[in-house]
Amino acid sequence: MKRRRVGIVGAGWVTAYHLPAWQKQGHRIELVAIADPSGQARQQRANAFGIPRTYADAAAMLAAEELDIVDIAAPREYHAELVSLVASAGIDILCQKPLATTYGAAEALVAGLSGTPRLMVHENWRFRAWYRRMKQWLDEGLAGDIRQVSLDFMSGGMILVDGDRPALVRQPFFRKQQRLLVMEVLIHQLDTLRYLLGEMDVVAARLERTNDDIVAEDVAAITLRRRSDGVLVHVLGNLAVHGLPPIPRDRVRIMGSKGTLELDGNRLTAVGAEQRDETFDADATYQGSYDAAIAHFLDSLDRDEAFETAPADNLATLKLVEDIYALSQFDPTKNPL
Repeated sequence: MKRRRVGIVGAGWVTAYHLPAWQKQGHRIELVAIADPSGQARQQRANAFGIPRTYADAAAMLAAEELDIVDIAAPREYHAELVSLVASAGIDILCQKPLATTYGAAEALVAGLSGTPRLMVHENWRFRAWYRRMKQWLDEGLAGDIRQVSLDFMSGGMILVDGDRPALVRQPFFRKQQRLLVMEVLIHQLDTLRYLLGEMDVVAARLERTNDDIVAEDVAAITLRRRSDGVLVHVLGNLAVHGLPPIPRDRVRIMGSKGTLELDGNRLTAVGAEQRDETFDADATYQGSYDAAIAHFLDSLDRDEAFETAPADNLATLKLVEDIYALSQFDPTKNPL
């Protein structure tokens, strides 16, 4: 099989995980170019990953290269524009979540695309090994009939430590995001809950911010209702919890008639009718989710099969995000501390 030629748009933080995943697929792809406005950033990535050519923008890369795939890993405010540009060139696309900054913009983007070239949204959280195993256990019936679900995503990343907030040191762009915790972070958990449980609707939502170094929310309380049976799903997110480490982790409990499945960081357990206990390597699982998402993209292209995170699927997640903001009535311009 001919190796597909891949171009990357973006040389920021997330590409440190995209690029190793692409390299693992070296038997069927070739990394040929990377584009980013920062000459230093794109050259660093090119040097580190053996990418032969660099460009200042995506248009220049598309004009100069014969590509089969473009991986869009630029900031989310550029996603819709870049997807349209690459699609017009007839090139298959893997685009980092979300497709656009709002549900309406993403819906309009998808409506304007034809069936070819193909587009997959890079939503890798659900590809984490512990969530794939949790889904397997659910399908095996370990929980039985689900009665309640909770997901907590907590950290102390927004607490001042020696004059800095660790979350803003790690990801400085958080400072000026108009939609932060839900759109940038909890969108992953919402997508994963859909993967595990099926479609849901937003019942209640409250958003807050805790400091004036950011303009958007860093605290969220959300209640969802599963459409199939009315089961309530409670999601709590808080990046400013005193006493917790700066790096957040998921805690998920699925409580059912036969047992409880619980993920606490990197440990997954089942108690009840059947007992199971599995611990995962956290670092390997993190990179592994990128590896698995990119492998799935290529497998689906090779087999001409549907993407698990196709645009329509991402729209369903974005609809939850949009409904949360609407229901909470959170407006960063109207919510001073």
